[in-house]
Amino acid sequence: MKTDNALLIHQLKQLITKGNAHVTLEEALKGIPAKLRGVVPDGLPYSLWQIAEHIRITQNDILDFSRNPKYKAIKWPDNYWPKEKAPKDAAAWNDCIKQIKKDTKEFIALLEDKDADLYTPFKWGDGQNLLREAMLIADHTSYHTGEIIVIRRLLGNWK
Repeated sequence: MKTDNALLIHQLKQLITKGNAHVTLEEALKGIPAKLRGVVPDGLPYSLWQIAEHIRITQNDILDFSRNPKYKAIKWPDNYWPKEKAPKDAAAWNDCIKQIKKDTKEFIALLEDKDADLYTPFKWGDGQNLLREAMLIADHTSYHTGEIIVIRRLLGNWK
């Protein structure tokens, strides 16, 4: 089923990359001091590092699933959440953010491909299609971006 989906693709790209009515992930992660990246506030289960790395792992998994007919699922939830509360160093933090951006661009390239089919289920999986995976990335990232902002507020590190 190939149709002209330029407007829908544009809206999906906006949903994934722009804040629209929300703060973007990039804005939420900007300027977090290294000393706060591994802090787990009282009563919460994760640090800022664990959430950022979870976003990276999950988005990369969705990207792999969306383009790889030989996709192998990773174990839920064990392999979707880092055990370490803090990044090893500044390079690990920066690499996580760079990889999120890279994978976002690669997923958008899937949407923009002239042969992209948003609606037909992949031949693998159990009925998922490119439209669903695009909405999943947007929804998942937005949810955890909100958590990042709450944690930053609790740590006294949000505007």
